[in-house]
Amino acid sequence: MGGFLTGFLKNRKRERLRSARFPDEWLCILKARVPLFHRLNEVDQVELMWRIQVFVREKQFEGCGGLEMSDELRVTIAGHGCLLLLHRDVDFYPLLYSVLVYPSAFLVPVNQQSDEIGGVVHEGSDLLCGEAWPTGAIVLAWDEVCRASSDDHDGTNVAIHEFAHLLDMEGGAADGTPILGNSDDYSRWAEVLSAEYRHLRRANRRGRRTVLDQYGTEDPAEFFAVVTETFFENPIEMKLRHPSLYQTLMAFYRQDPSRWRSGVDRRTIS
Repeated sequence: MGGFLTGFLKNRKRERLRSARFPDEWLCILKARVPLFHRLNEVDQVELMWRIQVFVREKQFEGCGGLEMSDELRVTIAGHGCLLLLHRDVDFYPLLYSVLVYPSAFLVPVNQQSDEIGGVVHEGSDLLCGEAWPTGAIVLAWDEVCRASSDDHDGTNVAIHEFAHLLDMEGGAADGTPILGNSDDYSRWAEVLSAEYRHLRRANRRGRRTVLDQYGTEDPAEFFAVVTETFFENPIEMKLRHPSLYQTLMAFYRQDPSRWRSGVDRRTIS
């Protein structure tokens, strides 16, 4: 009963935000920091603004490394994250509780076991610009978020990348397969993404560049995050060069960003 009541109240608050006025200052931030907003039709813009208001109110944001939190950071990050939720009857990243933001790339400790006999463990650190934690947090470097915001067609976007990891984790382990509709969807997903993953790894070994970032060769989880970035930021070339992959992602995200690029439905809220 308690869980039902909590969910009922949460949904009521969310529905009230559908009719709530989106702050003018937030709209200015959204237009300046989330260039893809201008590519959406008016209906999608309204949906995105509603989702941003819910996200900002339900998630905890925290500045790290001396960074002071502001509405600019909150709206920018929420704007990119909520793009992945448009048209989809899903929750607002239910595993996510905290968004941690550093001024720039941050160090994280790593332990690596050597291949030598005895398996010596070496301690060190990696410099990262984004990370998603299964414990309910996402970590982003603000300067990298801003860099992605300044170029919406280079195929890379650290915020979109890390939010894709969160979608992946909703299905359990980060293995490159988010929650899908039915067994046929899972079969199709495995067939298409496995083939494309192998293709990217083969191209990487041969030194050939593709529309997909080579970082996607790390593992299936990184591949899913990389192709999500490309899907939203460089959709036309992806659709031309990887049509099966594009169609599979279009079915999952219920969006066709290639239409944004072709000038279809590009009205913008003033």
